[in-house]
Amino acid sequence: MNSINRRSVLLAGLGAAGTGVLAACSSDSSSSPSLVSPSGSQVARAEKQRGGTGKVHRLNLTAASAMLDLGGGTMAKSWAFSGQAPGKEIRISAGDTLAAELSNQLPDRTTTSIHWHGLALRSDMDGVPPATQTAVRAGANFTYRFIADAPGTYFFHPHVGVQLDRGLYAPLIVEDPKEPLSYDDEWVIVLDDWLDGVTGTPNDAFAELRQGMGGMDMGGEDSLSSSSGHDMGDMGGMDMSGGSMDGMSASPSASVSASSGNGMSMKFMLMGATSALLGGDAGDVKYPYHLVNGRVPIDPAVYSGKPGRRIRMRIINAGGDTAYRLALGGHKLTITHTDGFPVEHQQVDALLIGMGERYDVLVTLGDGVFPLVALAEGKDASGMALVRTGSGSAPKPTVRPKELDGMIMTAAQLRAAGDVRLDMKKADRVHRIELTGGMDTYNWAINGKRYDMDDPTANPLLVEEGQRIRLDFVNTTDMWHPMHLHGHTYQLGSTGPRKDTTIVLPKKTVSVVFDADNPGQWMLHCHNAYHGEAGMMALVAYQA
Repeated sequence: MNSINRRSVLLAGLGAAGTGVLAACSSDSSSSPSLVSPSGSQVARAEKQRGGTGKVHRLNLTAASAMLDLGGGTMAKSWAFSGQAPGKEIRISAGDTLAAELSNQLPDRTTTSIHWHGLALRSDMDGVPPATQTAVRAGANFTYRFIADAPGTYFFHPHVGVQLDRGLYAPLIVEDPKEPLSYDDEWVIVLDDWLDGVTGTPNDAFAELRQGMGGMDMGGEDSLSSSSGHDMGDMGGMDMSGGSMDGMSASPSASVSASSGNGMSMKFMLMGATSALLGGDAGDVKYPYHLVNGRVPIDPAVYSGKPGRRIRMRIINAGGDTAYRLALGGHKLTITHTDGFPVEHQQVDALLIGMGERYDVLVTLGDGVFPLVALAEGKDASGMALVRTGSGSAPKPTVRPKELDGMIMTAAQLRAAGDVRLDMKKADRVHRIELTGGMDTYNWAINGKRYDMDDPTANPLLVEEGQRIRLDFVNTTDMWHPMHLHGHTYQLGSTGPRKDTTIVLPKKTVSVVFDADNPGQWMLHCHNAYHGEAGMMALVAYQA
């Protein structure tokens, strides 16, 4: 109890100092004299070169506490945009300007932000405290304004603490004015693993995970303390709720199922989840529910259509710790895009989608009632929605269509469409991105170093505008990691798909290339919410 209270006081002080900390980081020439500022002249020039249509979409996004109806009588007390999760879809055309005012009405002293996942936008609008902005304080507003010039399927979510694993997310669809695909309708599908307001909060889960496998027998008032300055929050991005961490209860019993003199039992840590597709360990966290468009399988979301119609499914994995194997019973899926960029079309039975990834697929609907199943890979659980085009009874919530065991496609098997494939050229700069850490001490990091929120520009991965950059993701751990780069799309190998998030399997190396054409400061991190918060992040920074 005393340890938690002491940390709450410390974090409150740091959160109150957020603006000053960011200003110091930006103005201290001795700490990073040669880096392009997120709001510098090079960033403004790059934004001007995007051109744009001149059309501005203005909207308000209110982040606040909400009681969410997950279906089937299941209620969850969480945080959401305008009281619903997923939040209301934003849809604009390529080249349009988005002017989105975030109003932070979260519990007292809780700061937040919005990251526009997958968009190559201007650096100071990327929503990453403390690197690109000061976190938005409770009761304050902040307007994100940028040109969205690349069509595709995207989404937005906070980049503060483990808020990603609450209900603060929504789709962002950037339409192509010259859309080459032919289809009759669209269906946006958001997948999510859910525990918030049901078994605890994401911060409760993170507190337990941070003890590690070797620390589950730890007790006493210092059992939640950290050896690093980056503990349960992020400098200007501290999650605070009534003096506690991101809504974390001040009682230790809230984050464990039981405790005794011999130690602590596991309420949130997942054991024994394995997947051949993921190379072994499938995930860290136990989730009571897996949602498709915010609904549990016993009371699913329903898409109603007509037989023979061709629909475009835009699929987003907004989860915190779960990869999904997705299939539509009785149908083949034709993959057309991943992470917003077109690929050579591939017809498959199912696809694997990691956290932060997006896929677009085309499907011609049959006649009847069909389950869209998102199997929580390796976790023996699933989410489900229904496609209804005719008469028939709904399948059971536990249905497992045979397509889940058919031809399963991963991004590594796809090829970029010719018009978006990068030209072959030698890399000007190569960075080895060694993924390190493990469950034993929960010390996830990049190149053996946890990202330091106290010094966000320390030890950056340097690039220069105009360079061809190669990143070699070398996974030395026993777990898979979906690695996400902000502000750019990279290409897997010489002919693979263009992506911003890619799965790196344990003990494997994945090489990606991109052109440094968007100056600023950009995060590179594991999109497992808990791995990233534990420290598996780095800064990719442009030299001035």
